[in-house]
Amino acid sequence: MVTSKEIKAAAKRLGADIVGIGSIDRWHTAPIQMDPKQIMPNAKSIIALGFRVMRGSLRGVEEGTYFSNYSAMGYGGITYLYMPMTVINLSKMIEDEGYEAVPMGHQSDWRAIDNLGYMKENFSRPVAPGKAAPDVMINLRIAGFLCGIGEIGYSKMLLTPEFGPRVRVGIIITDMELEPDPIMEPGTLCNRCMACVRECPGGCIPADRTIKENVGGYELEWADVDMDKCDWIFQGAEKCEDGEEGDYFKETQKREGSYKPSSISPFNTAPRNLYNSGKAICGAKGCTRACMISLEKRGVLKNKFHSPFRTEKHWKVDWNAEAIEVDYKAPYEGLDSPNSMKTDSETD
Repeated sequence: MVTSKEIKAAAKRLGADIVGIGSIDRWHTAPIQMDPKQIMPNAKSIIALGFRVMRGSLRGVEEGTYFSNYSAMGYGGITYLYMPMTVINLSKMIEDEGYEAVPMGHQSDWRAIDNLGYMKENFSRPVAPGKAAPDVMINLRIAGFLCGIGEIGYSKMLLTPEFGPRVRVGIIITDMELEPDPIMEPGTLCNRCMACVRECPGGCIPADRTIKENVGGYELEWADVDMDKCDWIFQGAEKCEDGEEGDYFKETQKREGSYKPSSISPFNTAPRNLYNSGKAICGAKGCTRACMISLEKRGVLKNKFHSPFRTEKHWKVDWNAEAIEVDYKAPYEGLDSPNSMKTDSETD
């Protein structure tokens, strides 16, 4: 039989940065719509695989010059391309041993609950009494905690000893019984410095309002994050004041109300999605970048760097001021080129 040690070694060979294992009994307090036993009633173990978000994927947002990399390579590329291949191939190894494996690279887009955890109205119905409505959504950050790869920080982010909040999580539910890892004691990494609260550009992480949950026998507490507000703040939007009109979302999606670009967006309208994931224009300024900077300054992360991440005061866009012009000449464009945008008068 394959051992936990062999599973972890295989996961890392396949591309995971961190691997942890939790016994299924740790999910005994999970609500029915987040209960892995609703997917696999005879599940014995859950394997959590952590995938680092490159610090460099946040660099362009920090500089204010290259925003698509974090959404594409730091989020969408991991979530929808890289992670599924690792999770699927490890699941193959488990099924080759005669045990069933449910690969989960990300939450289901068909999930029956919304981002706040409430049931979607008129979306789906249980197929029998005692069963959840399809689709069940396993909370991946909680899974990371219950499998011992990190703790839940005040911002509700999973913080790992290796990368802090720079991590995405995929899981495998299996009926293979594996030796579980110890759960990280809450408070090991997060010292409630409140950097996430101070730097969230929308004030979505309150300092005085929290949620307390019993998770696997541990009493956890995190900020009661305003997820609805976060949804448009992280895309670089700001709600218009009374009498104002804005069309920030006109090219990408329909939203109720008028929005304009905020001080953390240099774009006139929100860019389109990348790899089916949202445009993270804020670059996770509070929940990830501020937290990472704090953890790095304290020297508690294993993934260390030769230079600090932030070296100057962070920028803001002043949309009330006249736009800054860029002195730019298109490359490879001769006067006689059909691509030339010069007028006849300019070429006389």
